[in-house]
Amino acid sequence: MTTCKLFNQSCTIHELIDVLISSIEAKDDYTRGHSDRVADLSEAIAKKMLLSQDQVFEIHIAGHMHDLGKIHIPDSILSKEGQLTDHEWQVVKKHPQVGAHILSKLRNFDRIEKMVLHHHERFDGGGYPAGIKGSDIPLGARIIAVSDSIDAMLTKRPYRPALSVETCIEELKNNRWSQFDPQVADLAIDLLRQESFEGVFMKYQEATSGVG
Repeated sequence: MTTCKLFNQSCTIHELIDVLISSIEAKDDYTRGHSDRVADLSEAIAKKMLLSQDQVFEIHIAGHMHDLGKIHIPDSILSKEGQLTDHEWQVVKKHPQVGAHILSKLRNFDRIEKMVLHHHERFDGGGYPAGIKGSDIPLGARIIAVSDSIDAMLTKRPYRPALSVETCIEELKNNRWSQFDPQVADLAIDLLRQESFEGVFMKYQEATSGVG
């Protein structure tokens, strides 16, 4: 049972997550595996930053639910294999706000709501939806942004195969200070280079094989 004093309750938080994520999974088979991997990697980075148990817990939960707002995206867009039109891209870009709005209904989810809202911001201010930058972006959102990008690179997509770990590391290096918080990116690189980090790599192998 996953519990935390933050919520002052004994319910299993992951049961709530499963209910919420299953609503997206019904539309997009990829989402569940993606959300699990982003949550696990975000938790690992948060622990490496020596954050408190409550902070790590919140970041893990936010990682699970960062794409919750995709329930708002029509199937024709969500499953489209070709390039999105400008209109379709604007629809996709609303998913952080939709997800945050859903989470706003839950008591004690304020910080998680903000992580979900801002996980597509860029460290240089060029992201969305608010265009905030640097430390104005919640730390959890900065962590999830890195984890989300790593997962996108290390899993196969309809338009390309999975990238290698070394290619992923180079992308993280090249986008420090622009897309990514440099400290978070460096810690993620350290994790990707650790042979002991086999659990996450196994999930990527499964995803690349079409299992994840």
